Amino acid sequence: MLSTQSRRRSTHLTGLAALTVALAAAGLCAPANAAAQPSAAQASAALDVLAPLDTLYPTLDALYQDLHRHPELSLHELNTAAHLATLLRAQGFEVTAKVGGTGVVGVLRNGPGPTVLLRTELDALPVHEETGLPYASVVTTKDDRGVDVPVAHACGHDVHMTAWVGAATLLSRSRAHWRGTVLMIGQPAEERVVGARAMIEDGLLRRFPRPDFAVAIHDSPLFASGQVAHRPGFAMAAADTVEIVIYGRGGHGAAPQLTVDPVLIAARTVEALQSLVSRETNPLDSAVVTVGSIHGGTKGNIIPDEVTLQLTVRSYQEAVQKHLLEGIARIAKAEAQAGAAPREPTVTVLPESAHATYNDPTLDARLAAMLGRELGAAHVVEAGPLMVSEDFSEFGRAGIPSVQIWVGAAEPVALAKATAEGRALPGLHSSKFAPDREPTLRTAVKVMTLSALELLGKA
Repeated sequence: MLSTQSRRRSTHLTGLAALTVALAAAGLCAPANAAAQPSAAQASAALDVLAPLDTLYPTLDALYQDLHRHPELSLHELNTAAHLATLLRAQGFEVTAKVGGTGVVGVLRNGPGPTVLLRTELDALPVHEETGLPYASVVTTKDDRGVDVPVAHACGHDVHMTAWVGAATLLSRSRAHWRGTVLMIGQPAEERVVGARAMIEDGLLRRFPRPDFAVAIHDSPLFASGQVAHRPGFAMAAADTVEIVIYGRGGHGAAPQLTVDPVLIAARTVEALQSLVSRETNPLDSAVVTVGSIHGGTKGNIIPDEVTLQLTVRSYQEAVQKHLLEGIARIAKAEAQAGAAPREPTVTVLPESAHATYNDPTLDARLAAMLGRELGAAHVVEAGPLMVSEDFSEFGRAGIPSVQIWVGAAEPVALAKATAEGRALPGLHSSKFAPDREPTLRTAVKVMTLSALELLGKA
């Protein structure tokens, strides 16, 4: 007899099989040699390539809803990866699974020309969805600690995957219009910023055609659906997670003179850490030091033996990040010594860290100009830098000219109203984040497809 978890997995796989049949019926699983013929009219190549989108959209929408209903945590994206691999194979891609863990690589060769990497993320977040959508996730699973957690696509990776499949399909069916190689990357564990590095370390850039360009998208509730935002240069920050354990000597809260209170030392440490940004960093250099977690003690009248702090540390410049990390260790040790701690605190930079995302300015300008022509200049805006982080940065650090493009996800009227009232709509990682579905998906497919078409060789 199947366990509850096995029954759920079986039901999910049955649903994926049915969805694959539907995709085939709509042309998403067309034979590998079903390349689109040149248009009889004198339309542009872009118009010809995008022409099937209206027909394909209903099935892409079904794919999106299925992915949204069945999210998987970082490093556990088994069903998601298998499903995307199946869809790529149906389009004639050479597919390799389990690259860097659960990563998927699809290669479509179409003669000599540039190699263009298109990347999507596979993973979701441990968030309880509260959108009220009919296709909302109700998934719960055990995390790596064995703790039951809810799971939801609260960052829009389901949008990215759907656009990625749509782009792969349109490019496969329009090979008369381009030359070169399309390299589709389904990357695990972006939310833990370890997946891109794992795929590269597993030979992504040696075992497969080395990309001449890399492109990714990310949806954003900061922009209206139908809008596209680009950012040359630094776009997202480097990020490190730091854990500090402060040691004391516990005892009764009524006799503090007989103890060394790590809670007090921790409080002084939190305050002193703010000086790293306010007094030690050039005001013209962006930097963040946030203590987001403090754990210590079990009861109000007990002084504990230790307190643990967790921090996120962010900046754009490597020298700034290095100074912040060194300063955190210095301050933690100094405050512990000032508080007569029985031992030096431990300061650990955890493995889940990201470098700053740098959009190649030349490539960014080229794609922004193209998107302005194809989507309308009014729909393409330049964004400011953000202090959030991404591990798409690893492709740029590997020497590949790379650009990540924001795709608007907010319903335009709701965004305008919220802006006028001085408030924000539910954002990425929020339990209430819900993209304006159809215009967001359509724009995302167009951006990814048109970007590849711009960078591939011309027929």
